[in-house]
Amino acid sequence: MTGGEPDGTALVVMDLQNDFCTGPTALARFGKDPTVLDTAVAGCVRAVAGARERGVEALFVRFVGDPEHQGAGWRLRDKTLGKQPKCLEGSWGAEFHAIAPAPGERVFTKRACFDAFLAEGFEAHLAARGVGHLVFAGLYADVCVDSTARSAFQKGFHVTLLTDCTTALHLPYDAVLRFMRAVYGARTTTADDPQAWTAPMLRAEEE
Repeated sequence: MTGGEPDGTALVVMDLQNDFCTGPTALARFGKDPTVLDTAVAGCVRAVAGARERGVEALFVRFVGDPEHQGAGWRLRDKTLGKQPKCLEGSWGAEFHAIAPAPGERVFTKRACFDAFLAEGFEAHLAARGVGHLVFAGLYADVCVDSTARSAFQKGFHVTLLTDCTTALHLPYDAVLRFMRAVYGARTTTADDPQAWTAPMLRAEEE
């Protein structure tokens, strides 16, 4: 990196919780082949293991959707569309699925919002750790992953999306990947790609 920019890397594991990954709530919302969800979850498990082996910090982001955290627009959307709140604090649906933070790994909570940068302490933690490159895994690529990646790019972070560790909920997955490459300059690759775990760098002649 140049100009004293932070060049640390962190893995952001987004919303790997029961209500998004398994069980009746997740399967009713996903509406596609449930093995796609299983594949994304298995990819997240591999990604976390890979991060730990490489000494890359894994940050776990969780969602809670309790009505007291919802804004007026959120409540109106849910009423209009007949949506029920998900990942209620203390419920089975809010628990981590398939893998959980190890002792010492940080957890950040989004309260009825999509973007991890709105979670208390998230951005400050990245700054304190010298992180300039975020590697994304988790759910969903077109909702919370996208919202956080968009903020990350606008705040100057490099963005990598692990394509074998997520999937889309509302939009065609390939279209989401193309959008993130075109708009955020995202690197889209798999968790077994060694380059995924290092920050991209400009060549001297490009600076």
